[in-house]
Amino acid sequence: MNRPWQRRLVAFGAIALGVVYLINPTAGVLEMIPDALPVIGNLDEAAATALIIWGIQAWRQAASALPAPPVRGSAKSEQTAR
Repeated sequence: MNRPWQRRLVAFGAIALGVVYLINPTAGVLEMIPDALPVIGNLDEAAATALIIWGIQAWRQAASALPAPPVRGSAKSEQTAR
């Protein structure tokens, strides 16, 4: 994934998956670890939260890697036109 738009797409998917899991954690098939198990029962929710945090971080890094839009009328463009 060397292109920013690919990284943003994967980050968006990770965020969406994590949010859907946290909104409805007992959706039958999506429940990875039963919550009735002490301590380890909440690990799947913790993993979904970590996925959301990673997705936000990856989205922000990809956004900073995008090229800046050109600015019209700047002093730099006027100097190059001469």
